[in-house]
Amino acid sequence: MKIAVIDDYQGAFSKTKAYPRLKGHDVVVYNDTEKDPQKLAERLKDAEVVVLTQQRSPFPRSVIERLPRLKMISQTGKNAYHIDLAAAAEKGIVVSAGGGSSPNPTAELTWAIILAGLRNIPEEVQRLKDGKWQGSVGIGLKDKTLGVYAFGRIGSIVAGVGRAFGMKVVALGREASTAKAREAGFEVAASREAFFESADIVTLHLPLNKDTRGIVTAQDLARMKPTAMIVNTSRSPIIAQGALEEALAKGRPGYAAIDVYDSEPMTDANHPLLKMKNVLCTPHLGYVEERVYEGIYGVAVDQIVAFAEGKPINVVGA
Repeated sequence: MKIAVIDDYQGAFSKTKAYPRLKGHDVVVYNDTEKDPQKLAERLKDAEVVVLTQQRSPFPRSVIERLPRLKMISQTGKNAYHIDLAAAAEKGIVVSAGGGSSPNPTAELTWAIILAGLRNIPEEVQRLKDGKWQGSVGIGLKDKTLGVYAFGRIGSIVAGVGRAFGMKVVALGREASTAKAREAGFEVAASREAFFESADIVTLHLPLNKDTRGIVTAQDLARMKPTAMIVNTSRSPIIAQGALEEALAKGRPGYAAIDVYDSEPMTDANHPLLKMKNVLCTPHLGYVEERVYEGIYGVAVDQIVAFAEGKPINVVGA
């Protein structure tokens, strides 16, 4: 089969342990992203199988209907909100979306950018490279309040580390999420308003879906302290479009650490967040870790092999 792998920024797919299992198939890997649906369809016109790396590229009807040879989409990770499943079903295209990811790398990155932001590490490293010594005073964590929005697989790890640092950890989320937080001995916010008003750090760990898109509003952000930080290592559209930039410009919250953006890859050096001195930005590194890549691409290959054998797995539909 002709297999196309798209959005493999680091060229990781061919280096995984699973890759040799596709021997005998014609595999093409694209490291860049093509956003234009017509150009993407032209790129993939001969593909019988397409491997989608996470949710890096939308796969709408306008692309699917231009791919007459496509028989299967192998999605890395279970979240397939970016695929038009109805269009795929109409064309008889099998969509397989399995797991393979781990919550740990994103939880680790969350703390990496919190600490880097509060202790001014990027700036101080650059000062040292420029032949200068200390130029800032950092902010510590002990006795501060950490607000964890969604106590799930990632949020629970982040909360545990906050507790280890001597922080007061407060959870917000749906009933099932907050019940887990209580079971683990963490406090649950008395109200949404209290959550945003009291936290010194708010960290977001919600999945992106129709219910969570824009769930963090301008009003929520306006309630945060001028000394507080908001952290997003989940998905950018969880925060209402444009609300974060406006809130940071007004000084509530005072700081942000951001790993995700409305449009990715985000290579616009003039993006407002990159121009703000009170924001630390990283290029969606949350899950970019060798074991995660082995996991998600390994499952993608499992799905292709199973499909080739006439026994598709992890099939999702409209």
